[in-house]
Amino acid sequence: MQSIVSYPERGPYGRSDYRGNCTGLLIKDLIKQYHLKGLSDFMVGSGTTEDVVREAGIRGTFADLNRGYDMLSMDIPERAEAVYFHPPYGGMITYSNVMYSASDVEKKTGLPAETILANDLSRCKDWDDFIKKLNYCVLKQFSALEKGGRMFMLVGDWKQKGRLYSMVCDILKPGTLEQIIIKAQHNTWSGRQSYSGNFVPVVHEYLLVCRKDTDLIVPVSWGVSKEYDMRSFGDQSWRDLVYSVIQDNGGRMSLQELYDALKDSAKAKRNAHWQEKVRQTVQNNKNFVRTERGCYALAPAA
Repeated sequence: MQSIVSYPERGPYGRSDYRGNCTGLLIKDLIKQYHLKGLSDFMVGSGTTEDVVREAGIRGTFADLNRGYDMLSMDIPERAEAVYFHPPYGGMITYSNVMYSASDVEKKTGLPAETILANDLSRCKDWDDFIKKLNYCVLKQFSALEKGGRMFMLVGDWKQKGRLYSMVCDILKPGTLEQIIIKAQHNTWSGRQSYSGNFVPVVHEYLLVCRKDTDLIVPVSWGVSKEYDMRSFGDQSWRDLVYSVIQDNGGRMSLQELYDALKDSAKAKRNAHWQEKVRQTVQNNKNFVRTERGCYALAPAA
């Protein structure tokens, strides 16, 4: 394998009509590359991993919500040498009651349909809810790995209403991040559409390889998204700080309003003459214009 892989054909593995499933050829290459003697998949979806593992003649345990196994409320079925994890990509594709019937699963397995619908990762209420549940599943599976084992996580990005939702940024990465492999996507829905403006279709996925090197204390890393007040950063210029504050307040402020907005900023706390610096900035910088005595606005763009 190389750090970029491409499989134009998906191979005869899993159900081809099950939306979002991946090519079994990738899993075949992982078994070969890492000399796996066993590979389990507890969100096996259409059964792709199961088909490949059986063909390879190695060990594996396979489960899914559509088979009556709920990772959010049930224990991981086994201690595993390696785990393949290809979760839903947020709400990009809905699975329960779309790709399979929750009531049919209840009849076959006894898992209540309401539990299936509530714990289906493709039905989370929003991105934050999805990432919280996704990372719970990541850590739960990693905990069940044998020492020296690997977790292979295939994740992707998706766009909605001008925002990029990035699993590779937000997913928890436990243990030793050994490799990130870029996988090209083929025959995607977005690839068959025409777009205007600056929209760039997503035509790749990421395969993260995380290795478990320690038993109890393991390193983890993940992206944390929160709002950041630029006033708490003390190393930008006075021009940029004042500009941001005026822009956030409609484009025009009095000096007194600027003083009130900036008095608790990191730069003000570090400069005994900060009010003079604010006055100096709006009076002498071309990015600001005086509209009346003691009042300033952002200068029109050139």
